[in-house]
Amino acid sequence: MSNNPVPSENPLLNLGFKIPFDRIRPEHAEPAVDTLLALTQEKLDALAGAPARNFENFMADLDTLTEQLSTVGTIVHHLDSVMSSDEWKAAVEAIIPKTSEFYTKLSLHPGLWQALKAYSETDEARGLDPVQARLLKLTIDEFRRGGADLPEDRKARLLELNTRLAQVTNTFAKNVLDATAAYELLVPEERLAGVPQRVKDATRRDAEGRGQEGHRLTLHQPVLQPILTYADDRELRRELWEAQQQVGRQEGRDNRPLVREILQLRREKAQLLGFRNFADLVLEERMAGSGDRALAFERDLDAKTRPAFERENAELDAYYRGKASADAPALEAWDGAYWAEKQRQEKYDFDEEALRPYFPMPKVLSGLFELVGRVFGITVTEAQAPGWHPEVQYYDIHDEAGTHIASFYTDWYPRDTKRGGAWMNAFITGGPKEDGVDPHLGLMCGNMTPPSGDTPSLLSVREVETVFHEFGHLLHHAMSRVPVKSLAGTNVPWDFVELPSQIMENWVTEREALDLFAAHYETGEKLPQDLYERLIAAQNYRAANMAMRQYSFGTADLSLHVEYDPAGDEDPVVLARDIMRQFNPFPLPDDYAMVAQFGHLFSSPVGYGAGYYSYKWAEVLDADAFSRFKQEGIFNRETGRDYVDKILSRGNSDDPAQLYRDFMGRDPDADALLRRSGLK
Repeated sequence: MSNNPVPSENPLLNLGFKIPFDRIRPEHAEPAVDTLLALTQEKLDALAGAPARNFENFMADLDTLTEQLSTVGTIVHHLDSVMSSDEWKAAVEAIIPKTSEFYTKLSLHPGLWQALKAYSETDEARGLDPVQARLLKLTIDEFRRGGADLPEDRKARLLELNTRLAQVTNTFAKNVLDATAAYELLVPEERLAGVPQRVKDATRRDAEGRGQEGHRLTLHQPVLQPILTYADDRELRRELWEAQQQVGRQEGRDNRPLVREILQLRREKAQLLGFRNFADLVLEERMAGSGDRALAFERDLDAKTRPAFERENAELDAYYRGKASADAPALEAWDGAYWAEKQRQEKYDFDEEALRPYFPMPKVLSGLFELVGRVFGITVTEAQAPGWHPEVQYYDIHDEAGTHIASFYTDWYPRDTKRGGAWMNAFITGGPKEDGVDPHLGLMCGNMTPPSGDTPSLLSVREVETVFHEFGHLLHHAMSRVPVKSLAGTNVPWDFVELPSQIMENWVTEREALDLFAAHYETGEKLPQDLYERLIAAQNYRAANMAMRQYSFGTADLSLHVEYDPAGDEDPVVLARDIMRQFNPFPLPDDYAMVAQFGHLFSSPVGYGAGYYSYKWAEVLDADAFSRFKQEGIFNRETGRDYVDKILSRGNSDDPAQLYRDFMGRDPDADALLRRSGLK
């Protein structure tokens, strides 16, 4: 193996644990990746040709072979998603074909595949401990799924497919980001009647900061959602709703043809590898096992939820008819959130906006950190490290023995150069070593309601749940004790990965937990009991509609990847629209094309493609698993320790179904989620 020194003037080639984000520039990306590709290729060839092999100098080296390359790729893609610019986009586009080709060739490397098979037949391989044996089995499975047994001509085609998939999915993501950032609507204050004052203040300041008059409205969620929910101006709601629907289908940024191409590429890849469809390819290693089983799961939930869905919609329509004039138009998609909020306020005397003053972001975070300290025995403290933006914060996590086990970055507020949504990512995977532990490094990003003037960031209860959700992912990474890096932390099947994130959301509406993080930003007063009781009474309001929305995404995703024939004449965008219509309480226009902005499915080569059902699958697990905390105490340290020992720390070191049984003592209760949602 090469001992060539890596040039250190490029910060991406001299990272250290605290990543030098203040020095990394777009022009560093391609040279760093080129250098690392060459070094990794050398190591790969040496590994394949090594005369003698044991676990330490073969499987362990293979486990960490692409570690540095992967970290640099993660950093480059991360910076493009949080500080996007023409230069960062170009940097990403320059490295995608190279890295895609390398990873495909890695799984097709004939010498390495032969070495792997030869090692698997040795006495040592037969005597590996369970975690090492699992690594060997999963690695062999992955090579097979990666095409290692294909003849040369089909390997070449697979390389073409993977490279094109990486390029076209990156274009899909770029189009969504660019279209969202490009939109603005300037309106006078009178058009914002009914909208919370904090949104009026923020949109006015946004306009002023750009030398504009009035209020600047965008398609970022902290602006879009309050307009659709509260604006009395129906025409304004329609205008923003329709603008949101244009994302992914404008000239020059039209993702609709890309949807078909991605589906074609994925289907061809799956069939090349011997699978019926892409869903069967990606789900073979997940808990669901196949596309048909995942589809059956979604359709079973749909059937159980639909009666409540139809009842909720009839109630809302009757409420609207009782309030509106006799000749009022039928409810449309841009009316739903507005009239549902009116009905909820009247039915429960509850306005979610009344909660915001009790959820200032700094207090939510400090309360969350206290909570996880009680339950999981960790200490989270603010620390210092270079960031990519002035709003970035950095924290350390220590365990009960005082050992530094992880650090993480946070970046919580929207920017026009930042992609939408919320996510957690891993930069560095540490873990146990001979003389202690190497710490893990991760990040949490969001697009929460930002601070405004002298007012701190005041979150909605949904945003609080999102913070807790992403921290659950972070804990899964930070608490990992798996010595094999590719089986550590969040490197688990995707229908299991949402369990640690979604279970954290349960604490948000527990009174004892709320008292740790809900305090009025001006007075410090805890959330009043009557407001808490109204929150709990209203929390399952229109639960069937919330569930059906998720089923619509999961069912459309699976239908496109299981039942749709990309070689046929049917338009996948139309098929997705027709499926989503069945789950939507209001008519959807004929040009509805939400799937053309559905980044979860189409903004990376795999992503949540054929896997969106995972959210509901994991919700069943989290609703059931939290019942143990409810029974034994939501702050019960022993229960928390057991959860860390049997799930959080274990990564993918055992079958997820077995990890779940280890913690709960049984298989999941399939109806736990329906009961929690008041649907059973």
